[in-house]
Amino acid sequence: MAITLDSTIADLLREKPEAAATLQSFGMGCLGCAIANNETIREAVMVHGIPLEELAKKLGL
Repeated sequence: MAITLDSTIADLLREKPEAAATLQSFGMGCLGCAIANNETIREAVMVHGIPLEELAKKLGL
């Protein structure tokens, strides 16, 4: 599965488990919560006030 900014956090972590450390470094600590199953990466950065381009680059997206 190709991961994009419109993939869910859960999909990202299934495909790239190492991404958890990157997300946590940006202050996204609730990676296993129910919201992660339906929230996209794009939605999460808006909620957390994270620069989209910076996170995307760190995740290799």
